[in-house]
This record gives sequence, C-alpha cells and structure tokens, in this order.
Amino acid sequence: MKIIIINGPNLNLLGKREPEVYGNQTFEEYYHQLKLKFSTIELAYFQSNIEGELIDKLQEVGFTYDGIILNAAGYTHTSVGIGDAVKAITTPVIEVHISNTFSRETFRHQSFISPNAKGIIIGYGLRSYELALQSFL
Repeated sequence: MKIIIINGPNLNLLGKREPEVYGNQTFEEYYHQLKLKFSTIELAYFQSNIEGELIDKLQEVGFTYDGIILNAAGYTHTSVGIGDAVKAITTPVIEVHISNTFSRETFRHQSFISPNAKGIIIGYGLRSYELALQSFL
C-alpha cells in the first residue's frame, strides 16, 4: 500500500508554532514514528507553503497512490484550486486537521476539500494522521 501525507503552509513550523494549539513535536519527528508504526505501508511525505506546488503534487500522485492524507492548512478554507484538484484525481483523499477548526475563527468552518474527500479527521492533534492511515487499512 502506497500512501502520501501532503501538508500545506506553516506546517513546517510544527514544534515551534503555537505549541498550545499544535504541540511541541516537529512533523519530521512524528513522521519518523509513523513510518516505524506502519512499516508495512510505503509512506511518503511532502510539505509546501506554495498552493501551486500542493496542486502539482496532488496531480502527480493522484492516479497512482492508494491514498492521500491532506492537511492543506489555511488553503483548506481559501483554495478552490486545491478543492478542484482533489475532485479531479482518483486516489482517495482523507482531509486532516490537527486542531478543531470548528472551535476557531468562523472562516475556518468552510472547506473547499471536504465535498470531495473520502473522509475528514479534525481535532485529534498529530494523532489525526494516524487515524487517517488506519482508515486506509
């Protein structure tokens, strides 16, 4: 099974950025733990702060991978392009958010990804990624 985690803007700052919301662990540290725990899965990771690069990656892997775990971060609520890319590909996408977006600002209650996602996991911290991985097994 081949699954990729795609993270959007500012998620490269995990471990430094708002630790009260996002925790103290970097994503690279967490990703290493996931790879050990799910050693039977061919797991890949991509992060970009640039909307077009996220769209390019979705198009690149969206017909050949078994699953995509997508945390588009702030682009979730603003990017029609990312939403359209998710709709255009055949690989199932699980939308993931570390924080509970519904307990935050009102603009974060809208997602352009959700209508075309296989499922959504919100508010379980970094464990949200593990839950998404388990959903593909």
